[in-house]
Amino acid sequence: MITPSPRLITKSELRQIVPYTPQHILRLEKQNKFPKRVQVGSNRVAWLLSEIESWVAQRVGERDSFVR
Repeated sequence: MITPSPRLITKSELRQIVPYTPQHILRLEKQNKFPKRVQVGSNRVAWLLSEIESWVAQRVGERDSFVR
């Protein structure tokens, strides 16, 4: 049985999921508040889709657990 490879997404795909500027994403990464990028080439980065989806789910969970 073959295990599927982790899916990497590009910066443009990331922007469709998370509406932050590249500068803000970099700031959050440096503060360990956003999944780290993966260097896939000398001038190319990507993110693990599973980590981005978990990060989004965590934000939704925080929103839903907010007590008014």
